[in-house]
Amino acid sequence: MRSFKYILAAVGVMGMFAFLSKMLFASGTSAPEQKSIYEFNMVSLDGENIDFSRYKGKYILIVNTASKCGFTPQYKDLQLLHERYEDRLHVLGFPANDFMWQEPGSDEEIAAFCEKNYGVTFQMFSKIGVKGKDQHPLFKWLQHKTGKAPRWNFCKYLIDPEGNVLGFFPSKVNPLDPSITDKLVI
Repeated sequence: MRSFKYILAAVGVMGMFAFLSKMLFASGTSAPEQKSIYEFNMVSLDGENIDFSRYKGKYILIVNTASKCGFTPQYKDLQLLHERYEDRLHVLGFPANDFMWQEPGSDEEIAAFCEKNYGVTFQMFSKIGVKGKDQHPLFKWLQHKTGKAPRWNFCKYLIDPEGNVLGFFPSKVNPLDPSITDKLVI
């Protein structure tokens, strides 16, 4: 009888391990397939396939964006950052509708909004998921590298010219903040 209890306990532990493994994989905490930022290919707002290998040798600032958010005016400062540091930095915007449905528009509507209201010329991409079960592999990779997923719109990840993630900056950190710009050294 005692050995039967041990068998049931072992089966229970193995079942719990399988359950937890499935939950971890589903939550996006598993290691992503891509080993490098330069292995990603993404679709731009205008439908062009963008190979991230084109960004080698420069800094990259990746930002999850939204058109109807209190932080939406950061588009202006992202554009200024792009203009000031275009010799060494690529600003990449990723619209997401993950936080209070603040990016409901189509890719065409997002592009028109960004251009009309903020004169955005930096690279914008097709709308994706940045958290949860629909989290895009790029944001899984960023989360894996930093331990941080976006908690709101306009979170930022800075990558150095060799593809190393230098840091995560929450929504409240302005794109022109010295905590970002001081890292943009040549």
